[in-house]
Amino acid sequence: MATRRAETTQQSRQLLVTAATELFSERGYRQTSFEDIATRSGVSRGSIPWHFGNKDGLLTAVVEHVVDTMRTGFSTPEPGPDALNRALQEAAAFTRLPTTRLFITLIAEAVEPGSPLHERYAVLHQAMRDKVRSWVALADLPAGIDAEELSAVLMGTFIGIHQQWRIAPDTIDLDASYSTVRALLAAGLGM
Repeated sequence: MATRRAETTQQSRQLLVTAATELFSERGYRQTSFEDIATRSGVSRGSIPWHFGNKDGLLTAVVEHVVDTMRTGFSTPEPGPDALNRALQEAAAFTRLPTTRLFITLIAEAVEPGSPLHERYAVLHQAMRDKVRSWVALADLPAGIDAEELSAVLMGTFIGIHQQWRIAPDTIDLDASYSTVRALLAAGLGM
């Protein structure tokens, strides 16, 4: 009996995190209510504070889920001359996932002073840079190119391209943009 209850509790929690992730991506954190999340998830509204304490607790669970996905959801390519190129192709595929929209939707809220998102977003960005740095470590970087700095530049590039694509999907060709980044890296890093 206790096992079944624990299983149901875990399922409810996951449904709430999934619904909140989708809604925060679509509407933003502030524009999403407990009622919206309950309706989308099919779980009672009263379960949200029971599981997460408050909306900030739910946001923490959403960001932790996305960070865990970032850390475990991508393979690390086998080392070799084209490892970074393969990793960049995987990163480009990641931008098409529905949860990636969350990054763009929440950025405006995350930069506001006193935002509950600020620290959580910093953790999310760090996880993303760590993943990119693990890919960059596979490349034989020329002298003067720091892996940490290159990771920050690539993250800025990915976020910028993705943001432009979300705003003007008929104007920005996501695949062509990422191909251009890969070509520039190949030329600049001698890959």
